[in-house]
Amino acid sequence: MVGGGIGGLACALALHQQNRDVTVFERRDRIEGRGTALGMWPEALCALDAIGLGERVRRTGVAQQEMRFRRSDGRTLARLNVGRLERRTGDLPVLISRAALISLLRDALPSALVRTGQPVGPADVADLCAEYDVVVGADGIGSAVREARFGAAHRPRYSGYSAWIGMVPSDGEVSQEIFGRGRKFGVTPAEGGLTNWYAPIRVPQGGLGDDPMVQLRELFGDWCDPVPSLIERSAGAEILNYPIRYLAPRLPSFVSGNAVLIGDAAHLMTADLGQGACQALADGVALGTRLAKSPDPEPVLNQYDRERRRPSQRVATAARLLGAFTLRPGLSNLRDLTFRAAGTLTRHEPRPSRGANTASASVSDTGVRTK
Repeated sequence: MVGGGIGGLACALALHQQNRDVTVFERRDRIEGRGTALGMWPEALCALDAIGLGERVRRTGVAQQEMRFRRSDGRTLARLNVGRLERRTGDLPVLISRAALISLLRDALPSALVRTGQPVGPADVADLCAEYDVVVGADGIGSAVREARFGAAHRPRYSGYSAWIGMVPSDGEVSQEIFGRGRKFGVTPAEGGLTNWYAPIRVPQGGLGDDPMVQLRELFGDWCDPVPSLIERSAGAEILNYPIRYLAPRLPSFVSGNAVLIGDAAHLMTADLGQGACQALADGVALGTRLAKSPDPEPVLNQYDRERRRPSQRVATAARLLGAFTLRPGLSNLRDLTFRAAGTLTRHEPRPSRGANTASASVSDTGVRTK
């Protein structure tokens, strides 16, 4: 397992739970998470259930009931009743910080299986493929496994926007995204009485300033509440600078010989749908559970590629298009009209007929049975 992030740890845990030998190579000296809160949607929660962590994530995180969309002047464009998902899937999305999720995954895996401070470069991949039955590239944005097996043509591309990200003590904020011209400000609760915020801004690559507080006050200081308050409460706290990228061109396969890609290494996507971590979990658990049950990895790798590549690439494409649509200055009016129309349709969505089985079992793209 090359990489000890969300997907790599989930895959390693799925293998270990079935008594399969697995070694995780992690370039950092310690496995820990930083940055934003993550939304665990039903597919991701099903994957976590399959490796015994679903209930712990639900207890640790914050259930999401609603998502609001507003203009910078405070006018509401739409309200998404996320709670309706519970009627259909049996689960509400759960908001949890990356640090907390990484901690749960890391602590569930015996430390002896993880080799920290062990970077793997493209030149090392051939030797690993010769030594191990399967090499899983879970090494993220700049994946060495991807470069070694598929070439440098498939690489991260800048989306045209970057984000400031912060976390502050909560003052009762609710989940929402607030839109302006060429920028937006997102707010999500997280565990431990915290509020996560993110501020994507349409700028040339490297165009975010050196002083986040100066730029945030300039661009968002006159926006509606709670934006100015969150910015001012972030003074002196860690604020991350995150250039938002996606993988292009799309990979023709996630498998090359006995090497296989998962997560950002396979389908790096923008954060506009909040699906990066969810897809990494779906990849890792689907691959790990199937490899653990088969003595022959080749058909398992091919099945994983058939079942996970197209769905995850569709999500990546949808996320990129949504980001381009919501942050392009010339489309601001159309964006606002679209969200208002979507809010109207949501409010008038037909209720399920009495006696309808809205939480019937189905098999997701992970191969994990959902509620």
